[in-house]
Amino acid sequence: MVDLKEFEQKAADLRVLGMKISIGQDTVYEKYWDEDCRRNIYSASKSFTSCAVGFAVQEGLIDLDERLMDAFKEDIPNNPDENLKKATVKDLLTMTLGQEKGFLMGKQRPRMEEQNWVKASLAIPFVYEPGTHFVYNNVGPYLAGILVQRRAGCDLLSYLTPRLLKPLGIRKTIWEVDPEGNTFGAGGLFLTVSELHKLGMFYLQNGCWNGKKLLSKEWIHESTRKQVENNKNSYGYGYLFWGGRYNSFLANGKYGQYTMIFRDKNTVISLMAESRDTDHLEEIIANEVYTKL
Repeated sequence: MVDLKEFEQKAADLRVLGMKISIGQDTVYEKYWDEDCRRNIYSASKSFTSCAVGFAVQEGLIDLDERLMDAFKEDIPNNPDENLKKATVKDLLTMTLGQEKGFLMGKQRPRMEEQNWVKASLAIPFVYEPGTHFVYNNVGPYLAGILVQRRAGCDLLSYLTPRLLKPLGIRKTIWEVDPEGNTFGAGGLFLTVSELHKLGMFYLQNGCWNGKKLLSKEWIHESTRKQVENNKNSYGYGYLFWGGRYNSFLANGKYGQYTMIFRDKNTVISLMAESRDTDHLEEIIANEVYTKL
């Protein structure tokens, strides 16, 4: 097992709850500062939605080049603006949809009077040309999840269960829904550290599990490479995955819910936390944990 005593001395102050590290197939570190129970992984849920889109693309249910005007033709507002007319499914995945600010965010959802979040989301002005401005926004992943559900005829958990969750040994769980009962693909999935870690391991293995190919290697690499610049750091953003230090990519949830994939060392680091300083937490994980592996 890896010796991380220096990190452990800081972990309590950073409010880390649990962490697991694998190199290849071997678990080299696992420690919990609190119960290893299921918790809200917040926006790390987006990476599961990205994975669901990958399966839907693989099965011919979704085309990333499809225009939103066609994919959501029953929900488009009257007299749609020109930027909405240009938007595609791909723009839902890169935070470059064209809207000026975030919508369906955590503090907004409980107070919203609108029941149809799809129509409400598409009615927001598309100020920018799609693909040109990175604006962190829950609308894109939410609509991407809605499209998977509509094309597959089931909720996201039901869709992902036979394709991903059951093969990985993740038992039935819960995921936030909108007022009409649709899975909220931008957040609200509940998992343990070990279950979140399995997503990282699945991506490290390029879509394979126990020697069986589940999701195409091409989708894994396309969704985790730098698709656009972001306004947080220089590492870029993929399809609902963040770029990170040391050529890594990560699922990233509020307060420190992570699975970080470092291909250079064949390593996955996953943790859950209740941190209010996640920038510092990410820096310590990269510079004081990863570098010692």
